[in-house]
Amino acid sequence: MGEHVLRLREVGVEYRTPAGAVTAVSDVTLDVPATGMTVLAGPSGSGKSTLLRVLSLVERPTRGGVELRGMGTARLSSAARRALRRRDIALVFQNPGDNLVGHLDVGDNLRAAAQAAGRVAPVDELLERLGLPGTATWKVSAMSGGQQQRLAFGCALARQATVVLADEPTSQLDATSADLVLETLADLARGGVPVVVASHDPRLIALADTRFDLRNGALAA
Repeated sequence: MGEHVLRLREVGVEYRTPAGAVTAVSDVTLDVPATGMTVLAGPSGSGKSTLLRVLSLVERPTRGGVELRGMGTARLSSAARRALRRRDIALVFQNPGDNLVGHLDVGDNLRAAAQAAGRVAPVDELLERLGLPGTATWKVSAMSGGQQQRLAFGCALARQATVVLADEPTSQLDATSADLVLETLADLARGGVPVVVASHDPRLIALADTRFDLRNGALAA
């Protein structure tokens, strides 16, 4: 995939409001390495979550371009962008429950994630790697927030995603659960899966191989 899995070039994001245009991201250019953990750091309102949505192809930038594995995405149709996301990108939200299918058990969540990408999930192997052995038949609702979040990253592994992106994955967890999620993220990055995280958690930022600091929608000098 080359040296970089994702690249942004002069990306800007503006929203229209009754009071006028609001700039969320301003002229951001950056390269996400194809290995290790990249952290988008900054306080609330700095633009890091918006930038993560742009990187994950969930949101089109107002201007500028996004490349995934060297391929430009600006001219892709909405259907083509969805297909690319399904095949290559896993996005984990900060609320653990938003990442999983609540009426399915743990094993079926992994199988469904793999099937969506045309894969077959090695359920027991994945659960062992996640530190969740023996939970395949558990209902998602019976899991703690930290367990749910680790399972969400397991779904990314089941899909064999090219890159995993996570928005504030520890923000709604207690310290013990957050530590376990940090271990999972570090394991993913060590295992060759590039990980991009938006966070202001100092423990997570300390794990970064590459760090970009955002302030008021722009990269800090």
